[in-house]
Amino acid sequence: MKNDRDPGLELEVLFRTQQAAFGREPYSDWATRAGHLRALDAMLRENRAAIVQAIHADFGNRAASETDIADMLGCHLGIQHALRHGRRWMTPERRSAGLMLMPARAQVIPQPIGVAGIIVPWNYPLFLAVGPLTGALAAGNRVMIKLSELTPQFGDLFARLIARTFAADHVTVINGEADIARAFSSLPFDHLLFTGSTSVGRQVMHAAAENLTPVTLELGGKSPALIGPGARFEQAVDAIVSGKLFNAGQTCVAPDYVMVPRGQAPAFLERAKAITAKLYPDFERNCDYTSIISARHFERLQRLASEAVARGATAHSLSAGDSDATARRFAPLVITGAPDDTPLMQDELFGPLLPLIEYDHLDDALAYINARPRALALYLFETDRRAIDATLARTHSGGVTINDTLLHVACEALPFGGVGPSGMGAYHGIDGFRTFSHMKPVLTQSRFTLRPMVYPPYGKRVGAIVKFFLK
Repeated sequence: MKNDRDPGLELEVLFRTQQAAFGREPYSDWATRAGHLRALDAMLRENRAAIVQAIHADFGNRAASETDIADMLGCHLGIQHALRHGRRWMTPERRSAGLMLMPARAQVIPQPIGVAGIIVPWNYPLFLAVGPLTGALAAGNRVMIKLSELTPQFGDLFARLIARTFAADHVTVINGEADIARAFSSLPFDHLLFTGSTSVGRQVMHAAAENLTPVTLELGGKSPALIGPGARFEQAVDAIVSGKLFNAGQTCVAPDYVMVPRGQAPAFLERAKAITAKLYPDFERNCDYTSIISARHFERLQRLASEAVARGATAHSLSAGDSDATARRFAPLVITGAPDDTPLMQDELFGPLLPLIEYDHLDDALAYINARPRALALYLFETDRRAIDATLARTHSGGVTINDTLLHVACEALPFGGVGPSGMGAYHGIDGFRTFSHMKPVLTQSRFTLRPMVYPPYGKRVGAIVKFFLK
């Protein structure tokens, strides 16, 4: 039987329902918003075990502790940060009106934008849904969330939990395949936040442009890890390898390639193998190592490595065990000598593959980084202040962590976002609140004003006033 269901029409109805609800309550007070945030936090706490199990089922294997750290804890800390600071974020900000407009008063008033759309990827499905949702709720909005088709167990559970916690005209979750995602991104949201690949990000931005919908794009790219001449070397290797292998490298801010001073590649490999054995002993049976999300992604990683080796690169296994296609357990590899034009060196890897590059001077390393598209993250390991300052001044990336990996994402006081090909816009903390707010400028004129001084007919008086302010 032919299915006449029109996903676009169903989504349009949901959107119009939320839009009408926002029209009835366009500005909620902080007590109301805080209540929504507390309800969200309570729902997550009460259903923690079920959420962890659903994500584990979608991946095939993902340690409960990894989901607790990356998804559950990240969500909780973000909500608590908003609860502590949200009332202040709502307060109108006074600005100077300037001498020419005195005695007028100027201020910026944060105003909810209306209905926000959030498109969520599969790699951290809870954190990358609840993180932007927290900012949107703190700003007083209605929200529609589209989850990835690659996390169906989590998607079904999260949709039911959100439906129990919020009215459908306030927050709703949509699951479905690519046709649903296309229809979702074509809705005339007041703001659309997308997290995912650069290629899909272009499609989302194109669809949003039809409605002049403003977008925040959280993409990715090849995030470099640079071990400087003055680095604490073993600590640097440990941080890079542990950051790379967290979630089996399926992290948008994972180190995508590492640069070491000339001659230190053997030492890097030796230390990397030692720390991998320590982190994931008995690799083939280790339950802490996450599976690759799908067979297609597993095969993509195999192809990236084999193509590079066929072009003369060398693959160095970091584990004593082999990859297992059935379990989608991909053994981590460091790859040396890969030509720059191989897909391994061009594409975001999103898995436990780590190209290793040697450089002669710090200037050479910075030139190599700058010759490539701007990435979502940069990791610098260095103790010399001049080298740190030079790297920060001469490179561009969405964010930076110095002497560690991944951690800038966990700081709610810092904006999280990309630059150039790695994205646009930011969220987390006050930046998330502002992303989902219209920061409305308001000028209030006094009863006594200098405005009549510049009314026509123009003459010497107006000329004198212009001359005065041009000084």
